[in-house]
Amino acid sequence: MNADSTTLSKRILSIDILRGLVMIIMALDHTRDFFHIGAMTGDPLNPDTTTGMLFFTRWITHFCAPTFVFLSGLSAYLSAQNKTPAQASSFLLKRGLWLIIIEIAVITLGLTFNPFYNFVILQVIWAIGCSMIFLALLSRISYKIVLITGLILVFGHNLFNLFPAPTDADGGLILKVFFTAAGTVIPLAKNHLIGDFYAILPWTGIMFIGYGLGAWYKKGYAADRRKRNLIIVGSLTVFAFIALRLINVYGDPAPRKEYHDLFKNLLAFFNVSKYPPSLQYATMTLGPAMLILAFTENISNWFTRITSVYGAVPFFYYVLHFYLLHTLLVVVFFATGHHSKEIEQVPFLFRPVAFGFSLPIVYLIWLCTVASLYLPCRWFKKYKEIHRQWWLSYV
Repeated sequence: MNADSTTLSKRILSIDILRGLVMIIMALDHTRDFFHIGAMTGDPLNPDTTTGMLFFTRWITHFCAPTFVFLSGLSAYLSAQNKTPAQASSFLLKRGLWLIIIEIAVITLGLTFNPFYNFVILQVIWAIGCSMIFLALLSRISYKIVLITGLILVFGHNLFNLFPAPTDADGGLILKVFFTAAGTVIPLAKNHLIGDFYAILPWTGIMFIGYGLGAWYKKGYAADRRKRNLIIVGSLTVFAFIALRLINVYGDPAPRKEYHDLFKNLLAFFNVSKYPPSLQYATMTLGPAMLILAFTENISNWFTRITSVYGAVPFFYYVLHFYLLHTLLVVVFFATGHHSKEIEQVPFLFRPVAFGFSLPIVYLIWLCTVASLYLPCRWFKKYKEIHRQWWLSYV
């Protein structure tokens, strides 16, 4: 293996390590949604009502979606290096549309177990799919346009918080879907709703920035220079979060609340908006993500080998873990004495409001779920390595 191949392998490995790590952590939040006693009735990030462990359980998963979207942009750049601009754009467009269909048809079913699709849930896969469509269009113009647009979206979208929302219904809905959705429910019919939880363009900005930083990973780019860039930009991003949070004027829909309690103030400092992802949220999460990329490039041990397996097949893992968790929920639902009248709950079937366990049990279920998916993920990783069917590039 030549030097270029070795460097490329390390680049891909560091990306897979980070992506695998956030995929593992992500499953904790979904396990909490399904199995924690207070998941349907309380806000784990509210300093007035939460506990330190509950706050951490929810807060640590904040790093997952932005890192995943950021790495999706970075991977799109790397994938484009082996294609003509037209081929790269076409692939992004088709994959974006495919992801939107999967979000509606497959992910929603895994989340709700409702075969009638009374409540369609649009989350991160929806945001990635839409962002890939925009990336397909802008990447045909220029790499710089993508990066500049990403920076404008991430740093500027919170300006909408400073102005009144449109008073007309259509204008307000468009603004919510593209910029400000924090949980917009759109009625389609009497018994069919769409829950839009991921405003598109703030996530598009994060993907575009990932695409822009992909240039640091192209063939021939010096590894030490890339590491230095990641450390500098990652550190500045963390400092930007701290500064924005202390100034407490711009970058989050709700100003930081202050308490006469040191612990509550600490929690409030890190309680930033994910829906939509505010500037403060993006800087809090992406700064550490870049630092992890910098320091894992030349690391290989048992932990990185395990996490990289999940990171190599993230879409496969993502879909599978929802169905596994919800199937386990059905088993536990009946095993704990619940009856058929309690099945129909919105938005999740088999998930009554008054149901669940303490956090230690949630953590145990999470660890068992992640561990049980290791062998399937390792099998699919090897399958992708030795097969070249066209559909594999979409999963």
